[in-house]
Amino acid sequence: MATSRLRQTAGLLPKPLRLRARSYVRAPKRWTKRLFADRHTIRRYLGSHPVRKLQVGAGSNARPGWLNGDIEPLGSGVIYLDACRRFPFPDNTFNYVFSEHMIEHVPYADGRNMLSECHRVMVPGGRIRICTPDLANFLKLFRVDRSRVEDEYLAWATREFIPAADAVDPVFVLNNYVRDWGHQFIYDRRTLARALEHAGFSDVSYHELGESADRELRGLEHVDRMPPGFLALESMVLEAVKS
Repeated sequence: MATSRLRQTAGLLPKPLRLRARSYVRAPKRWTKRLFADRHTIRRYLGSHPVRKLQVGAGSNARPGWLNGDIEPLGSGVIYLDACRRFPFPDNTFNYVFSEHMIEHVPYADGRNMLSECHRVMVPGGRIRICTPDLANFLKLFRVDRSRVEDEYLAWATREFIPAADAVDPVFVLNNYVRDWGHQFIYDRRTLARALEHAGFSDVSYHELGESADRELRGLEHVDRMPPGFLALESMVLEAVKS
């Protein structure tokens, strides 16, 4: 009964949601309820926001005024969104897309697909902001002339996450970061910029955490989730424009 109803309702949805609905038919019943809730959330958001903003991989940092999506939605109003698959939105829908510390959790090919989907659903002139770990920052931890913040970060990461380490050593920290957090591919600036350009974006620029020439993209990163200065040490932020 529920499956039949879902199939009938799926025919009334826009094409991207119909594609998604077919996979829900084979999913547990709880996803049936999720599909209807997400459909309502998406329509309500798009109908009430002339400036539309999408966050991919919201985690626990759902932003007010944004349509927040995550593969494991937390809290009400956060839709199910698999960044590795086609997004359930029409072309040219969003003015902004933001993603913080998510793209590194999928293989490089899936990250490329995510950026292509972001490009597809954005309006021409729309701006994307990606915050992700910077591999170059981790390699800097191997310098002998590390900064005080870098030394404090190494000690904190070792103490909190690497009980088997027999010393505070960047080798342990780098291995932990790459292997123990579900990370699949760690970018540097050049690699992420190239991936953005391959997806069709242009005018790639680098920014500090929380800073942007566009006020809609300021103060978005979840800096309070780590001790002061540590998220900046781990992260790089790139913005780009859909031509």
